[in-house]
Amino acid sequence: MIEGQEGVAWDDWLALARAAEDGGYEALLRSDHYFSVAGERGRGALDAWGTINALAAVTERIRLGTLVSPVTFRPAAVLAKLALTADHVSGGRIDVGMGTGWWEAEHERYGFPFPPMGERMDELERQLGEVTRYWDETPPAPVQSPRPRIVLGGQAKRRSAGLAARYADEYNCLYVDPDGARDRGERLARACEAEGREPLRLSVMTGFVVAEDEAGLREQAGRHMAWTGETGDPDAWLRSRAQDTSWLVGTPAQVVERIGEYAAAGVGRIALQHPLVGDRDVLALIARDVVGAVA
Repeated sequence: MIEGQEGVAWDDWLALARAAEDGGYEALLRSDHYFSVAGERGRGALDAWGTINALAAVTERIRLGTLVSPVTFRPAAVLAKLALTADHVSGGRIDVGMGTGWWEAEHERYGFPFPPMGERMDELERQLGEVTRYWDETPPAPVQSPRPRIVLGGQAKRRSAGLAARYADEYNCLYVDPDGARDRGERLARACEAEGREPLRLSVMTGFVVAEDEAGLREQAGRHMAWTGETGDPDAWLRSRAQDTSWLVGTPAQVVERIGEYAAAGVGRIALQHPLVGDRDVLALIARDVVGAVA
């Protein structure tokens, strides 16, 4: 999962897509923001759905999509057509992440409305109905059957879980450990049962630091600190991430073991948040020693 608003250029996207396709990754997903969440004014953003449509034309296997597109950014008809176009270009490999939006400063900068959360949830519910209706009733029909996959996310509270049970194909949890994921999965399962459907696929987005040995882990920690502008001891930074049970930290074997705990908790997909987009070596390491072991 790539934070595209942090200065990720088109050449980076091409390299990331090649790494994902060659490495056996299931998908290349991206955020949907217009300027740096990290507060770095020198970092810019290419449009999320413009990027996805372009990548759809130059990839063959991986899924592509957003985690997630705020409903405050686009009318439902615009999002539906953008995603449908990507669905056709890709031959049916699109995941449409949808959410309420959260960053008020970004909305103010770009002139988007930012009503209270209750109203944004109302808009999310409305757009879920509208987007799926456009796909069902307006030609051309989607390539993917029955339609592009919808991904919602959050804490699986009552309203969010209910919307997911009605509309979504996957529910994504942000930075939770296996116990937290299990709890949210159980709430989603109850919501799905109330809707008369099978439980949704559960996924987790989280950070990672993976290397073959301790020296490599420390080097990775230093690079993460440089990217965020943090100062201090990389060993301390690494220890803090290792103690955060939602992160994946360690050698490939340790990460495979940890992913097994997520799988036992009902998690079907893990989105690795990868801010160091120029580091293709770590993606190759994970492809070689992790992807195959957990597939």
